[in-house]
Amino acid sequence: MPLALVTGITGQDGSYLAEFLLEKGYRVVGLVRRSSNPNYSRIEHLLDRIELVQGDLTDLPSLMTVLDTYKPDEIYNLAAQSFVPTSWEQPLLTTEVNAVGVTRLLEAMRRVHPQARFYQASTSEMFGQAREVPQNENTPFYPRSPYGVSKVYGHWITVNYRESFGLYAVSGILFNHESPRRGLHFVTRKVTHGVARIKLGLAKELRLGNLDAKRDWGYTGDYVRAMWLMLQQDEPEDFVIGTGEAHSVRELCEVAFAHVGLDYRDYVVVDPKFFRPAEVNILLADPSKARAKLGWQPRVSFEELIQMMVDADLERLQRRLSQTKAFSG
Repeated sequence: MPLALVTGITGQDGSYLAEFLLEKGYRVVGLVRRSSNPNYSRIEHLLDRIELVQGDLTDLPSLMTVLDTYKPDEIYNLAAQSFVPTSWEQPLLTTEVNAVGVTRLLEAMRRVHPQARFYQASTSEMFGQAREVPQNENTPFYPRSPYGVSKVYGHWITVNYRESFGLYAVSGILFNHESPRRGLHFVTRKVTHGVARIKLGLAKELRLGNLDAKRDWGYTGDYVRAMWLMLQQDEPEDFVIGTGEAHSVRELCEVAFAHVGLDYRDYVVVDPKFFRPAEVNILLADPSKARAKLGWQPRVSFEELIQMMVDADLERLQRRLSQTKAFSG
């Protein structure tokens, strides 16, 4: 039974990856930070099938201990401060986790268990003010946020350890990937949750920033399959993962509101406070290398993804309303 260590297992990507690996017959160990109030909501249904171990990307000795104890076949580094707006408010924390944290994990692997295969979660935000459209593995990086900058460091330090020490270490440059487990502060979930609230009479408007920003949005369940495929190749290589289609926030609103029979123009309010200090106008993947070498392609369309998320938010809110009525009654 192969053993996988997953950092960030309590997040969106970590929960889907854990499900995928369990289906593949893996023993899954999740690295979690010590907390007096842990949030295991995304992996609650998996707690009897996975193992959790304490460790922290800011603490090298804890990482070395975990790698020495478990000696994983595969390491998936998904832990990060992943919300772009927060990276302007907390740039040092973002750098400590997303940049230096990657170095610590790679260094722990080099010292303790260099036989493992390592996956680093890179991001399309590294392209930022993209020099070309679409973006592929050779497109120059031009990050436009502390988050993007920190991820560029994490990406290049992974390349450096691969080339300097012969480690099997790769980066997946994943474009935006969403699901019903996405955090409420991300725009896709903000929209689908807002639509559900409006449909149920709990809200009258939805405030958003730049409606013309375009992103390549896919389904997280498809993208974790690509992560795994990258670690099954004979040689370590980096891959761009995306759908190859760009949609605007405006289109996102159109699909989400139309799914419940509403017109987004009646409810969406553009609010300048939600604009980024440095805007990223379009990110669009060229995933042709992943198609050719990994045999990977997305299975869930943009429309299916957004409708899935709206349905999930409607179900959540309706369940909560029913519980509230039952309690008050």
